Amino acid sequence: MMYYKVYEREWGKMVAVCDQDICNKTLKDRDIEFFVNPRFYQGNEGDEEKVISLLKEAASANLVGEEAVKCGVEAGLIDSRNVIKIKEVPHAQAVVMNF
Repeated sequence: MMYYKVYEREWGKMVAVCDQDICNKTLKDRDIEFFVNPRFYQGNEGDEEKVISLLKEAASANLVGEEAVKCGVEAGLIDSRNVIKIKEVPHAQAVVMNF
């Protein structure tokens, strides 16, 4: 299960997703410090099917954790070559450009 929040913006939906086990934790790696803020990510709980369906409709996404990033790849939003790791935790962001 993952936490997710959907933000309605003038340019479309922004979906924030994180794995439950890393929510409210700070990831530190060299000069990077990343706080997985529950105010940003935690609003709803969803499984892989729910998260993928939301990501397919998203204009942008912010994903943290193994499950969350895997959903982004499966939804076609994330290319696995563009995933970074912070303390071995995958993180990816995406913006969909429609012209």
